[in-house]
Amino acid sequence: MNRILATEKNNILALVARVALGIVVLPHGAQKLLGWFGGYGFQGTMEFMTQGLHLPYIIALLVILVEFFGALFLIFGFLTRISALGILGTFTGIVITAHLKAGFFMNWYGQADATEGLEYFILLFGLAIISLLAGGGKFSVDTLLFNKKSNDEK
Repeated sequence: MNRILATEKNNILALVARVALGIVVLPHGAQKLLGWFGGYGFQGTMEFMTQGLHLPYIIALLVILVEFFGALFLIFGFLTRISALGILGTFTGIVITAHLKAGFFMNWYGQADATEGLEYFILLFGLAIISLLAGGGKFSVDTLLFNKKSNDEK
């Protein structure tokens, strides 16, 4: 377990990747959980996901929790690899079920039924994979709790 949580304490690239990913995903989670940024909040999102999309209750709940708390954990570098894996899994499901058919480009042409393409998700997956492999890096809670000595300290 310590190996999953350990990280290189001076890795600035891990810091950049996890914070960028967290900042981009957190507003989506806040829409779903808290109703911020024009979102429907927890109850509205659960109704949409379970009744409109026909997702099982547990899957809808996990999507909301992962997008909010997983992103928040990434920003602080807490349980970074686990959070990154949760986000990677959540967004893989989102891409497969809703966005894969849209192609590569974003389709922002005012159509009501326009589905976003894969551009955003490719970047999201890249940052999630970096966070999954590198851990929290510099200025992370993981570094404080599960410090792995850097190469120059060995």
